[in-house]
Amino acid sequence: MSPVDGDDPLRAVAFAARDGDTDALEQLVVAVQDQVYRLALRMLGDPDDAQDATQSALVRIVTRVATYRGDAAFRTWAYRVAANHILNFRQSRVERENLDFRRFAEDLHDGLIDANVDDPDAGLLVEEVKLGCTLAMLSCLDRGDRLAYILSDVFDLRSDEAAYVCETTPIAFRKRASRARARLQDFVGDYCGLVNPEAACRCARRVATAVRSGRVNPALPRFATSAGIAVAVAEMDRLHDLASLMRSHPQYRTPKDVADGVQRLIASGRYSVLE
Repeated sequence: MSPVDGDDPLRAVAFAARDGDTDALEQLVVAVQDQVYRLALRMLGDPDDAQDATQSALVRIVTRVATYRGDAAFRTWAYRVAANHILNFRQSRVERENLDFRRFAEDLHDGLIDANVDDPDAGLLVEEVKLGCTLAMLSCLDRGDRLAYILSDVFDLRSDEAAYVCETTPIAFRKRASRARARLQDFVGDYCGLVNPEAACRCARRVATAVRSGRVNPALPRFATSAGIAVAVAEMDRLHDLASLMRSHPQYRTPKDVADGVQRLIASGRYSVLE
């Protein structure tokens, strides 16, 4: 199956942008910016690093739009440009902790403390821990395996689309995604109480340790929001497998200053387009 989608509504817009239509270029950026940010956040595990990577990835998409030939849906092509950039981006704050599954398991085992049920922000902090934990889990994979898992199991790309993004064959991509999935599944099956009811770790029991270590700031959650907490908590009760856990993040939006900055760059015309 080809990654080309004959019904791609952005293809004509991309061709117009390629021909110098700045309104079309702005439309393309708006269409893909949130997906790029979600990819960057899951790849890097830290909102600040993801914000920086998103801005530079979007600029790369803008400056390379003239190279788009329509051999894939525009979003798929944009994923490819962004993924290549993120794979070579600086090491993130989370990655600098050099976690692997063994060290992460030890950390989880040593950090379990009974929850404070009287804390009015308990639900929000539990959700913050869950979201941060899933990103830390992903960081235990190398970047190539991490990307393969995210594209296949979180973003639900077809294997031909994902292979195009990763510049490999569908067979090779499926092998890499399967390897990453198996490693994550083994880990959550042994340690995550959301997936395995017999596992000792519970998000609520990790809150105190996460706050004490500085990984969670009760005054400034980085992933969870009070507006979405009721939905999030209800969703946690339904989680039963790895894919559900990894997809349970909010539909993050690109930070406004990143989006505004890229739009200002387009409006200024002060960028070089690669032919």
